[in-house]
Amino acid sequence: MTIPTSSIDQVIPGQGAMAQPEAAKPSKAAKRRRFRFVANAKAMTGLIVLGIYVLFAIIGPWVAPYDPDARGDQFVAPPSADHWFGTTHLGQDIFSQILVGTRAVMLVGFAAGVIATVLSVLIGVTAGYLGGGADDGLSALSNVFLVIPALPLIIIVTAAVPSGGDALVALIIGFTSWAWGARVLRAQTLSLRRRDYVEASRANGESTWRIIIFEILPNLTAIIASGFVGTVIFAVTSEITLAFIGIGSATSWNWGTILFWAQSQQALAQGAWWWFVPAGLAIAFLGTALSLINFGIDEFVSPRLRSAGKTKIKTASGRTVRMRVGFTPVLDNSGAPHTHASPIPVIGGRPTPVNRSTEATP
Repeated sequence: MTIPTSSIDQVIPGQGAMAQPEAAKPSKAAKRRRFRFVANAKAMTGLIVLGIYVLFAIIGPWVAPYDPDARGDQFVAPPSADHWFGTTHLGQDIFSQILVGTRAVMLVGFAAGVIATVLSVLIGVTAGYLGGGADDGLSALSNVFLVIPALPLIIIVTAAVPSGGDALVALIIGFTSWAWGARVLRAQTLSLRRRDYVEASRANGESTWRIIIFEILPNLTAIIASGFVGTVIFAVTSEITLAFIGIGSATSWNWGTILFWAQSQQALAQGAWWWFVPAGLAIAFLGTALSLINFGIDEFVSPRLRSAGKTKIKTASGRTVRMRVGFTPVLDNSGAPHTHASPIPVIGGRPTPVNRSTEATP
């Protein structure tokens, strides 16, 4: 019996000759995926704190209530309405010094991070994708820079060129901190260059640089971002350490310079906690913000880390399972208890016992 087309349309709505294409609308899940990184509490907190530091770095010298070099008549004074963070042994306002010093710290950190990230991407991805002699040569170059100590080199160069300032420190840190990131990117590129979509692009005649930029680099975004954040943390701590031990200009204010003068004037022995505690907290909060951003990047990339720390998760069937600390949950999506026993294997006519603890849960 022949069924008319109109009957098919009535039986299966939206199918057949009368079917009309529906406009594709992004689902709520797709919208959530777009903003998943920003929705992460750790990443959002880190971005907010980092944004405050960037704002202080931009407007700090303009909104500082005093000139950080200006001397006053209140010596080693505790925090007050006139001086929020107290004063130094010369009557200088510590709050103004911290605001002005934020710019140098952020400038060195981000400049060194950009330089090291660009070099690591260029050398690491190129070595991993091209292979052969190019890989050997670039890997040898990475190994050489991997063992160069950045801090002693900075001390030697800044002592020889005292007028270099923060720009010289950022350049040295950037040019000596790219090797580790390049090694990681090379290893990841080696695993990506033989994937099916890369082979398909190569078979279609795509150029090498187009494949690298549009096929490989998007899959390395999280590693590149994580390497950038790590380099910024290292550059900031290196800049502060150099200023604290007296390397560089003592009149160019940053948080390490404040700690240098506090240590040289025995602020701890005098009980002047306000001289070093605010600068130490500024360093700690900046490091925490960058670390939270790094954690957010890891959770954005790895689905397993997104559920870390949650006490309840949902299975594919919609059931809710409570997580127990110290145990790895085994989820059974069948919905029915496992009642049948596995047959005992027979070897040579004799039954062989099976260790039930090693059997996989169906």
